[in-house]
Amino acid sequence: MKNTLLGIAVCVAAPFASAAGAENAGESRSVQQISRAGSQSSTAGPADYFTGQVRVDPLFPVTNEINASSAYVTFEPGARSAWHTHPAGQRLVVVSGVGLTQEWGKPVQEILPGDVIVCPPGVKHWHGAAPSSAMTHLAVTGAVNGKSVDWLEKVTDDQYRAHEPVTPTSMSTENLASEVLSARQQAIPLIAAHMASSNMPGLNAALNQGLDAGLTVSDAKEILVQLYAYTGFPRSLNALGELMRVVEARKKNGIKDDPGREPGRVIPTGGELLSVGKANQTRIAGAPVQGPLFDFAPVINQYLQAHLFGDIFERDNLDWQSRELATVAALAVTPGVESQLRSHMAASLRVGLSVSQLRQLVRLLAEQGHADAAKRADEALNAAQANQPK
Repeated sequence: MKNTLLGIAVCVAAPFASAAGAENAGESRSVQQISRAGSQSSTAGPADYFTGQVRVDPLFPVTNEINASSAYVTFEPGARSAWHTHPAGQRLVVVSGVGLTQEWGKPVQEILPGDVIVCPPGVKHWHGAAPSSAMTHLAVTGAVNGKSVDWLEKVTDDQYRAHEPVTPTSMSTENLASEVLSARQQAIPLIAAHMASSNMPGLNAALNQGLDAGLTVSDAKEILVQLYAYTGFPRSLNALGELMRVVEARKKNGIKDDPGREPGRVIPTGGELLSVGKANQTRIAGAPVQGPLFDFAPVINQYLQAHLFGDIFERDNLDWQSRELATVAALAVTPGVESQLRSHMAASLRVGLSVSQLRQLVRLLAEQGHADAAKRADEALNAAQANQPK
């Protein structure tokens, strides 16, 4: 029975026999049991069955009542299991990061937080982390006559790298560029996510990354100013203060950042501003914005049109794609605003961002530890895709 405890949970048999709870795995219990977080020792995935660094955190063993055990398994970037099968099958739930899995004879597939992988009995497969991201999944695995896994050969480097896209020689660089976020664009959602979650160390790193990748100081300011409309003045003010400190520190280190430019377009006022803002709002939303809410409180739509889509979106020192990348990321890390997130995910497609680029944004959030945000963003993108004209 000891050989089945974590072997069942993580596709490993004997090496985890001494894990907590194994000695009682066959006992029937008549009272509720609680194993406190951290009370069970972590174990390293053995080199015989894994490539790279893997940590196993046991949750529960097989018992007479439940013929399955479970554990959290964390794969460092590039780590993966060997090929294997399960006599009773397995269920995996991705908790954080970006992972890969493959069924024998089929393509490698990327897996993201919230994804559920069903491994049927006897199906040869492997799973692990993506090359540039750690991945943690919850594993629940059954057993047949005490056996949970049949280990097979190791996954070769060529098999693991098969997920990497091959660039068609006939595809132009210009077309490819529209399918991936540039280094500059990749920094924008990270800045927004850390600002919206008030993670100042993360924001500091993201601002430095963005400035290194070609963001101007004006670009960074504009992102943080715009986001006050979505995250509130306090976070915007704190983030601008962090940007000021980052710029000053870089100057002291001899780094000359491009200051960028102020808006070149004259922002209209009065009735003209309201008219321009309404036109911008309609273009971004895909239709005139109206409904019972705005009938109930029409002033809120006037503020949206005159200030957000007028005063802010008329500032031409930051393009609309960059503005939507920032908005989507900020909304994704904010629980309870899924409706607005879906709207801005659709708006991102309208202003020219591609589905592939937005999938990349989801991965960036996951890689930064924003598992819940990545899940919300992924669901919003799926909804936006489903509603696109055929």
